[in-house]
This record gives sequence, C-alpha cells and structure tokens, in this order.
Amino acid sequence: MNGTPDTHSKLIGYLLWLFGFTGSHRFYYGKPVSGTIWFFTFGLFLIGWIVDLFLIPSLDRAADRRFVAGPIDYSLAWILQTFLGMFGLHRFYLGKWGTGILYLLTLGLFGIGWLYDFWTLNAQISERNQSWRIG
Repeated sequence: MNGTPDTHSKLIGYLLWLFGFTGSHRFYYGKPVSGTIWFFTFGLFLIGWIVDLFLIPSLDRAADRRFVAGPIDYSLAWILQTFLGMFGLHRFYLGKWGTGILYLLTLGLFGIGWLYDFWTLNAQISERNQSWRIG
C-alpha cells in the first residue's frame, strides 16, 4: 500500500471481473474507454477478459493512486451502480437525491444516465470525497 489510501478493492475488482466481458471491472478501476471496448466486444473477444485476470492488481494500485479516499466508499458505490444503477441507488448513496429520484422514475434516464455514470462515477466520488476533506 505504501501510504497510498486504499480506494478500490481487489476483491470487488475480481468479483466484477466475473462480469468483465461487460467491462464492469475496467469501469470500476477508472478505465472507461477500455471498459466501453470490452462492453461492445464481449471482453475483447474474451481474450482481454482473460488477460485482465492477471492485470487486476496493477489496475487496483493505479486506481488507489488516482482517486481521492474519503467517507464515500468506491466499492459500495460501484456495486450499487453496476447492479442497481438503473434505479439510482448509487446516486442516493452519493447524496444526489434529486437525480436519484429521477433515475428511479425513469430507469436511469432510460439507461443513458446509467451508462453516463459508468464513465463518471469514480470522478463523482473523488469530487465528493475531496469536498469532504476541504470543508
């Protein structure tokens, strides 16, 4: 760990890897471009998915260095996003009640908001954790 806060979990990374052909573990570790490629190519034709089994420790270390630790837990937010994001539960967890209700009523803004959050959830959490540190 080398003094770097542990923002992401290898265990959650490996659990999401089980669904990795959808890119979920790559989104979790802050790699939205490759996550999208994995999503549309079924884990880069399963080859990238298998290779990622060995890359998760380095993806975890990079995410721990990149994102801000704080009271909002990345792993919990990502579990909520991945499995219940269409209902906005991750947004409620982040304290974004307005968009949480909107997602609940529109199934994640008809799926578009839910997909947007796959790209931006780590940044949203870092921003909330950073503001908590400052103020």
